[in-house]
Amino acid sequence: MAPLGFRIQTDLGVIAMRFHAAAAPQTTSYIAALIKSGAYNGKTFYRSDFVIQCGLHPAECPVPNLTVNETNLAPKIGNSRGKAAVAHWDTPDCGNSEFFINLQANPHLDEAYGGYCVFAEVADKNSYTTVDKIAKAIASGAQQTIKINSMVVD
Repeated sequence: MAPLGFRIQTDLGVIAMRFHAAAAPQTTSYIAALIKSGAYNGKTFYRSDFVIQCGLHPAECPVPNLTVNETNLAPKIGNSRGKAAVAHWDTPDCGNSEFFINLQANPHLDEAYGGYCVFAEVADKNSYTTVDKIAKAIASGAQQTIKINSMVVD
């Protein structure tokens, strides 16, 4: 049975996420395997503009990049507020261990470079509050990064 979601524990709170395995089965499996390996533990959210982003730089990633971009598979899920999408370099049809959570609707990400594949979404109101706290802390300059204490698959 596929995992239902995952939790991101930070100093600013917990973000509960629900997987969209029907829309992105390979991407979901890829991210879940990285979470289960502990690869994200101790990493950081480091970006806050229209998304908050985290992950592993290629040299730190214990597995190869994804070789498929599931953006245009049915059912397609757009990059709207609270949706998490896998990042990729400016090359379509791939993905890597970096992912972001959209802070707003970002329809341009559905098409740019082949699209950024949505694989999960923020699960509840408290989690949205944590996402917004992280975004505000980084954007304000109060903190340049927010540490991910742990990530666990549910």
